[in-house]
Amino acid sequence: MARVCELTGKRVMSGNNVSHANNKTRRRFLPNLTKSTLMSETLGRSVSLRISTHALRSVEHNDGLDNFLLKARDVNLSSAALKLKKEIKKKQAAAK
Repeated sequence: MARVCELTGKRVMSGNNVSHANNKTRRRFLPNLTKSTLMSETLGRSVSLRISTHALRSVEHNDGLDNFLLKARDVNLSSAALKLKKEIKKKQAAAK
């Protein structure tokens, strides 16, 4: 399983450990991923996603998963998140 956030696309970064003697060794910065279950109010069901804690705060800030997905760029979203976004758009279009 790749270490990539399904909503924001946040992934592993690389850098250096720098010692007091200024020796540099390579290291990895891993995103803080958690398995979260979020409620989609448009679809009326819960969705389980592997997202970063930063993305979880962003979802809360945007008043829920539906609003976050509709505002998010497709490049950052995983295939599962894109499928959700498409379902939400379809359901909202049918409601109008």
